[in-house]
Amino acid sequence: MRENQTWVREFILLGFQLQPEKQMILFGLFSLCYALTLLGNGIILGLILLDSRLHTPMYFFLSHLAIVDIAYACNTVPQMLANLLNLAKSITFAGCMTQTFLFLTFSHTECLLLVVMSYDRYVAICHPLRYSVIVSWKLCTSLVVASWICGALLSLVHMILILRLPFCGPHEINHFFCEILSVLRLACADTTLNKIVIFAACIFILVGPLSLVLVSYTRILMAILRIHSGEGRRKAFSTCSSHLCVVGLFFGSAIVMYMAPKSRHPEEQQKVLSLFYSLFNPTLNALIYSLRNAEMKSALRRVLWKQRLV
Repeated sequence: MRENQTWVREFILLGFQLQPEKQMILFGLFSLCYALTLLGNGIILGLILLDSRLHTPMYFFLSHLAIVDIAYACNTVPQMLANLLNLAKSITFAGCMTQTFLFLTFSHTECLLLVVMSYDRYVAICHPLRYSVIVSWKLCTSLVVASWICGALLSLVHMILILRLPFCGPHEINHFFCEILSVLRLACADTTLNKIVIFAACIFILVGPLSLVLVSYTRILMAILRIHSGEGRRKAFSTCSSHLCVVGLFFGSAIVMYMAPKSRHPEEQQKVLSLFYSLFNPTLNALIYSLRNAEMKSALRRVLWKQRLV
């Protein structure tokens, strides 16, 4: 089996098989989204670092979400942009496996971080007087570390199962990066175990976390409706609306991609949905958390005002 696996030393990423002029349009659009992702999430990280008023658990979790979004984009988008301009769209076997591992790690970690952030909002709104006691910095650090470790370990399980498979050809991946389902299609052996593990992981990392998020926000909604003042209700809802938008975008595209019945063109469907993961979601997350968050906008004004005074 190991000898067969060496038959393929590199893969070809077919990417978007379009006319050259259309590929140039995509190159411009994706480059813009990539720049906005780096800029937007970079601004979020910078503001959280520079403004002491944002040194709270909520923004501690948000900073890690921004790191995940930057890592997402940097893992897949540069290769995709290069392939839009380059006829030779090859990637080494080791590079492909590394890209798959990192993509899965960031995906799993973001799922868990979104759950942690919903728990933080639940405690803040439903138990405001005990918030500082329940959501201590020790708990925050433990939850974030656990999210990263669980994400990496679960990805390692997938990689061990992939690396046991022989890849003896063909070596063309009908995708713009080494997405796990597209890679499995090239294996010269039975991949049933891999698919079972992927489905089980979806239950654990998608359905489970989403259920927890929905329970948290059901209780949050009930608590908001009990608030008598309209201003208090508006403020409480505004702190959660941004997170709900991000949750909907992320879990919606993930469930459709890995758990919904496949269309007649599953590979084309996966390319579009993968764009949400690697490019559009990170861009939208930065815009949502910056444009819809009053504290972030206030922090930006304070930082810019300090720079003017200097």
